[in-house]
Amino acid sequence: MKSRSRQDAIVRTLRRNGTSTIDALVREVSASRSTIMRDLSALRDEGYVIHAEQGRGGGLYLDPGSVQTTARLSVAEVFALIIGVSSMRAARTLPFASLADAGLAKIEKALPSDKLRDLRRLLDCLYVGPLAPQVDTSNLGDMEAALLPAFEQSFLERLCLRFRYRDAKGTETERQVEPQAMLILPPLWYLVAWDPMREDFRHFRMDRISRPEVVEGTAFRTRRVQFDDGVQPVRYA
Repeated sequence: MKSRSRQDAIVRTLRRNGTSTIDALVREVSASRSTIMRDLSALRDEGYVIHAEQGRGGGLYLDPGSVQTTARLSVAEVFALIIGVSSMRAARTLPFASLADAGLAKIEKALPSDKLRDLRRLLDCLYVGPLAPQVDTSNLGDMEAALLPAFEQSFLERLCLRFRYRDAKGTETERQVEPQAMLILPPLWYLVAWDPMREDFRHFRMDRISRPEVVEGTAFRTRRVQFDDGVQPVRYA
């Protein structure tokens, strides 16, 4: 686990449990005592007030007043939250969707102007809508585990993505494309990409993609994707 993820896990544990111990954190994040001590020191340097009670039965306590959640969220993290909440709303069957929406709105209101501008650029690439009733999902398969991290990297860094694709007839082809947008129609989501070989946009269903691989090299240019009127870009901020 990377240091940032480990430190985030430590903060979550202290907030949820109220108190914890070094030994408990060692087990929680699968790290050594010395690593946990360095992480606690780094968190204190960031402004977190973490008290340590000495003696038997003592533990660690996080002062909730020192937590500045919104200031530490990156644009990509807020974008990820928007994807989750907008998908909940589109599904129309998941509890707490409206509360999640309200909480996310508060986070976005706290974003500085430069982050808000970057977030809007990402939102131009996110399209969410209801799945048409005539779409057959009986053949929906499992998505390959490697797809999500590969897609996230290629999309955010604007790097080409190479993969094998199986179409509705079962024919497999090798593709190398430029991921331009996401189309989310719960329970399906599609990678919307520019295909240089065909000089056109193509939609790739997530459960038909296999062996994804990010192609390192020059970043591709962003292209404007046009959808039907029923599918609109997500607008929050």
